This record gives sequence, structure tokens and C-alpha cells, in this order.
Amino acid sequence: MNIKEIVDQALHDGYLTPAMEAEVGRICDSAAELSVEEYMALDRLMGALLSAEVVTVPRKQFINVMEELVLTEAIRQVAKVEINQAEAGESEPRLDVGDVAAYALNRLPPLYATSEEGAKYQRERAKAEMQTLIRQQVEEGIERNIDRPDFFPERQAIVRPLPGKEMVDQVSSLLQAYSPNETGQTNGKEEHN
Repeated sequence: MNIKEIVDQALHDGYLTPAMEAEVGRICDSAAELSVEEYMALDRLMGALLSAEVVTVPRKQFINVMEELVLTEAIRQVAKVEINQAEAGESEPRLDVGDVAAYALNRLPPLYATSEEGAKYQRERAKAEMQTLIRQQVEEGIERNIDRPDFFPERQAIVRPLPGKEMVDQVSSLLQAYSPNETGQTNGKEEHN
């Protein structure tokens, strides 16, 4: 949407949503210069906001209590595992707390709250009803993180922007690197074009 369309929508609805506000900001930040029409639209929007013809929808803050509970548990368990590894003289790679927490969070229900009172309720509920499940999911996340092989440590990201031929060459070399057994033969017979 352009600025005029956003302003027209806001005037029609009577609301300026956070997404509309962000889009206007993005357009203004990225444009070298706004057109006269865009300035006029912004002026109309400012007038409508000042006269309360258009009101802004407040940004609601959401707290996912499950995130803080899982992160706390992940930090506790990862620290315990790393201490045990150090005491045993093992030099295992460090665990990634973020990976462990993300693994667990993907397997647990979110617990959103919009106030501190709601967050307190969700925390108490989670501790009473889900603490064992949280602990199990974090433990599983640690096991997965420990058992994760180091896939292709020599891998490199595709560099952009590349002209067409260079991109084709880079993709071709990546394909050859990841499928070295493919030599143009099928079923023991060579392919002919």
C-alpha cells in the first residue's frame, strides 16, 4: 500500500493500526523525497488524528510466560550439564541455550498475558500444572543439542548479489559438492543426449 491508500483506509475505518503506522514510517524512511500527493495525504491524516476522526489502535504488549519459564529451566539444566562435563574432564562443545529453549518451546503451549497480574496467574498455573512437562522438554532439547552432528562445517552461504553466470556456477559447484556420486550415469549405463 502507498501512503494515500493507507490514509484513505484509516479515514474510512476511523482507525490507524500499528501495521499501517509502521508502513507509513517505512515508506517515509525509504523514500528519498515524498510527492506532493503523499504530503497532502499525511497532512489529512495528521488533521484526522488531531480531531479524533481517526484514532490510533494502541500497541498491546504481550508476555509469553512460557518463554521465561523455559529459558530459566534451560539455563539451569545447561549449566548443570556443563558443570558435570567439566568435572568429568569432557571437552564437549558448549550447549546453545537458545537452541535448547526453542526446541522445548516448540513442544509446549504458549501462555500469553497482557498484564503483570495475568503473567503472575500464568506463572503459578504453569508451575503447578506443567513444571514436569517443561523440565522434560528442556531435557529432550539438551539431548538433541548434544547428539546433533556438525553438519557440513565447511559449508558456505551463497554470496549475493551475483550476476547470472556467477550464480549458476556457484549453485552448480554446490550441487556437485553435495552429490559427488552423480556422474551422469543411471542404472550402470551412461546417459546419452
